[in-house]
Amino acid sequence: MSGSRCQTLYPFSGERHRQGLRFAAGEQLTLLQVPDGGWWEGQKEDGLRGWFPASYVQLLEKPRKVTPQPGEDSLNCPLPPGWQSYMSPQGHRYYVNAFTNETTWERPSSVPGTPRSPGSQKSAVPAANGYHTPVTPMHQMEPGHMSLRKPSGDPQSPGSPRLPRRLARESSRTINCVTFPHPDTMQEQQLLKPTEWSYCDYFWADKKDPQGNNTVSGFEILLQKQLKGKQMQKEMAEFVRERIKIEEEYAKNLSKLSQNSLAAQEEGTLGEAWAQLKKSLADEAEVHLKFSSKLQSEVEKPLLNFRENFKKDMKKYDHHIADLRKQLASRYTAVEKARKALTERQKDLEMKTQQLEIKLSNKTEEEIKKARRKSTQAGDDLMRCVDLYNQAQSKWFEEMVTSTLELERLEVERVEMIRQHLCQYTQLRHETDMFNQSTIEPVDQLLQKVEPAKDRELWVQEHKTGDIRPVDMEI
Repeated sequence: MSGSRCQTLYPFSGERHRQGLRFAAGEQLTLLQVPDGGWWEGQKEDGLRGWFPASYVQLLEKPRKVTPQPGEDSLNCPLPPGWQSYMSPQGHRYYVNAFTNETTWERPSSVPGTPRSPGSQKSAVPAANGYHTPVTPMHQMEPGHMSLRKPSGDPQSPGSPRLPRRLARESSRTINCVTFPHPDTMQEQQLLKPTEWSYCDYFWADKKDPQGNNTVSGFEILLQKQLKGKQMQKEMAEFVRERIKIEEEYAKNLSKLSQNSLAAQEEGTLGEAWAQLKKSLADEAEVHLKFSSKLQSEVEKPLLNFRENFKKDMKKYDHHIADLRKQLASRYTAVEKARKALTERQKDLEMKTQQLEIKLSNKTEEEIKKARRKSTQAGDDLMRCVDLYNQAQSKWFEEMVTSTLELERLEVERVEMIRQHLCQYTQLRHETDMFNQSTIEPVDQLLQKVEPAKDRELWVQEHKTGDIRPVDMEI
């Protein structure tokens, strides 16, 4: 099917594939590759090329009507009235009844009651709603999409034969209104950000809450992580506040102690060292006051003020994704309602067809035509509902990727901010130690100069009472 033309049904941002092709609805593309897996490669008229979901486009080429060749379709055996032979883009022959729109892979027999072929069965893709729904690669949706497409009015190619209906339903399953590929039949999915353990790859499903009563969406778990991080940030600021109080109280006590008069009368070089030691307490108190002040301005306040509107922003994210999820649930409800209506129309058509076999009358034939029209309309309604559901899920998918990556960026930014300010704390602590060391250095220097002999000399010179020693008394 390479080289065929197709028309885009919905806009695509191109962000869901590393080499995605961005386009608007209504553009025409040339197909370059159409592999299995739900993603096709195409080229726009301006030369840009890339990959996009096959479910976002519709083929423009009609299937070719086939003229039987010698050796094919039982040569010299004409088709029954109303039946025509067509060739799908994949090269498979199929047959369409122009009157009933029934489609089959097996050649219809021209003799009433004769099987089409030994052991043959009706098409693996029955025309349950009055027309055939093709299953070309266009209908191999990306994960999370229902594999239904509203057909055009032209004869549609059935494409490759698909699995029986019972097995086809098992190719995907819907959990809480979100459609996922069935784990037994799904193809391996490529992570959006391999090896990074990114939020955008691991939070698509819902999860039971710890009590096991309700389910929590993956996005809610990410929001809880963000809110918990904000709380941890607040508690760190409170911890630093307590540290500041300790520093302030310590500085106050040091300053008070430096003014104590104990041992104030010590003299000499030892007295000088003692006085310097008491003065160093006052200097150390000043150092700790400065440390506490810097802790407040450079650590505590930034931790408290970082993203002041954080909770408000998280609520916006929560409401936005929740609204998209509600829309998705509403679309899914509409799909189930349309599916149920189609089943009822099919049963009604089958019942009237059986009545026709029992008793042929113009009235019964008219009722069958009416039932077929209603069945066809119900099928159209189902296709429309599924398309709307897929659009809603695609929108939810894109917003989930965008929002989770933003939450991931915010978390990285938060952790980096805290790391930087805790590093600032340790730097201030080192500086405080250096300043404290500088206050004690003069004390060390004076203590090295303490000389008991010198102190004795100075003291004696100041306080001596006389150097004349007493002598013996003489009579």
